Amino acid sequence: MAINKKQEFGAEELMLADFAKALGHPARVAIMKVLAEQKTCICGQIVEVLPLAQSTVSQHLKELLNAGLISGTVDGVKSCYCINWENFARFESIFKTFFLEAREQRCC
Repeated sequence: MAINKKQEFGAEELMLADFAKALGHPARVAIMKVLAEQKTCICGQIVEVLPLAQSTVSQHLKELLNAGLISGTVDGVKSCYCINWENFARFESIFKTFFLEAREQRCC
């Protein structure tokens, strides 16, 4: 039986991995792009601009919500989504700390 050793890693490593996993599908990247292009929350238009079924888009939105990259509100049958810029800034900061600062110390 496999042993999960996630607890052996720090909070920042776990957070970065969760964000990377959430962005690890082109449909989710496309959703983030659509949301970033808007100046307000989007209600229902996401399905209209993606070549995916409503149920598939909903699954991808759920992954982005779980990772904290987007925020959403539900009002009856209407759902609205926008980028969670606070969490995205946290992801960006951790990414820069891990990789961009390390780039300055390259060995090759």
